[in-house]
Amino acid sequence: MFLNRKLYDIFLVRTSSTKAYKSKWKSVVGLEVHAQIQSQSKLFSAAGTRFASGVNQNVSLFDAATPGTLPVLNKRCVEAGVLTALALNCRVNAVSMFDRKHYFYSDLPAGYQITQQRSPLANDGLLEFHVYTPGVHKTPYVKKSKIKQIQLEQDSGKSLHDDDRSLVDLNRAGIPLMEIVFEPDLGDGEEAAALIKELVVILQRLNTCSCKMEEGALRVDANVSIHKPNDSLGVRTEIKNIGSVRAVAGAITYEIKRQIAVLERGGTITNETRSWNSISKVTVPMRDKEEKQDYRYMPEPNLPPLYLAIGPSNWGCLNVDNLKASIPELPNETRNRLKNDYNLTPEQAVILVNESKLLDIFNETVLRMKLNAKLMANILINDFLSLIHKEKKVLEDITIPVEFLAETVMLLQKSAINRKTAQLLLKEMLSLPKDTPSEIVRSRGWYQITNEEELRTICKTVIKENPKILNQYLNGKLIVFDAFLGKIVAKSEGKADMSQVPSILKEVLKELKK
Repeated sequence: MFLNRKLYDIFLVRTSSTKAYKSKWKSVVGLEVHAQIQSQSKLFSAAGTRFASGVNQNVSLFDAATPGTLPVLNKRCVEAGVLTALALNCRVNAVSMFDRKHYFYSDLPAGYQITQQRSPLANDGLLEFHVYTPGVHKTPYVKKSKIKQIQLEQDSGKSLHDDDRSLVDLNRAGIPLMEIVFEPDLGDGEEAAALIKELVVILQRLNTCSCKMEEGALRVDANVSIHKPNDSLGVRTEIKNIGSVRAVAGAITYEIKRQIAVLERGGTITNETRSWNSISKVTVPMRDKEEKQDYRYMPEPNLPPLYLAIGPSNWGCLNVDNLKASIPELPNETRNRLKNDYNLTPEQAVILVNESKLLDIFNETVLRMKLNAKLMANILINDFLSLIHKEKKVLEDITIPVEFLAETVMLLQKSAINRKTAQLLLKEMLSLPKDTPSEIVRSRGWYQITNEEELRTICKTVIKENPKILNQYLNGKLIVFDAFLGKIVAKSEGKADMSQVPSILKEVLKELKK
């Protein structure tokens, strides 16, 4: 017997079949993303934005809502918002307005947040991205998500609650944010995670947001609902402040399964706000939303309309067309370049673009050091990235000595070593060795055996040591040929050049047949 309904929900979710999800139910997901603008000062004050500053050190009189202080709009934040809107194919509005959104909480001293709810900076965007998770999808597929609007707004402070008191840190109060509101046109958690990955790469290339989710620079809210095909949309729940890309996929996937489990047993979905528990991997209720909160939106009286110049005119805060010319290569363009210029597969292009650290290494080694592009992509994705996951390390936390990696690939490219030895060198690389790959290979005797006569001798020795396999082969059981190859790998301690071995082995076996 279950102690409470929450435990029962968890049991149902974890024991339910995904077949019901695919056949009987259709899920709908919409995202709202709060991206902290990369700026030295806040949206409406000159206070700093440095992460991990001392408590209440980055607070101006305006941030503390001191009477008589007025907001002054940060031009850098407007530029960042416009750049982001252009990169996301939005219509930038020549005139936008600021509003006051009223709610009362201890970390919002003024009692309202300045935002752009009704006349935002930009509308009607479209983000095209590739959905591909190894182990989940066989091949990448293209998905598009419409963007309803992008608005500038200020963040609130942070409250810390103890048993007998509450503390307030206003360092984040007034931090500049871009709220990007997507239409509910995603189907599951993996599509949502892929969208966030694409958005992160775009924002980082534009230098408009650091996207360090562990610092709160990017926060994701997800609206999730399910319904049966051809029925109207179901009641949605909102998952607040999801803190990592994989958590986006996990939280949405869990919430979809939870809603299915509830409806399958005859229950009803409550319109509520939930949070994601990253430890227990479940969504938990925060508050219900049955009564719509009245934020009492009103025009911000202390800020004039925001005018932007579009076209040849320089009238306004800044010129949109001039900013458009400064947009760098975007992820979709990079994927096409990797496929067209280097003949990489769609899967390789997607993974390299999603892992910017690997992409930087690829560009440097292929362009500057003239290494084979296909080989480098294979080593980075199939060997190095797999090794990182196996060692349970985080790619962003690892120092990668590019010269060491490049020399390893060069040795492989010249057939001085084989793939197995390259994998051993990659493992050595994680400990940042003082010796070069060539020195390590020389000292440990890892050079590949490429001499034809030496390989022929190994083949003859293996055949002599395995008469049973030889008899099977001579009697027409050709499938045992692979067994010989395995024995040769073991005999040579993985150093035999296996690109030559099959043909040499066939010649030796052919001689024995005569």
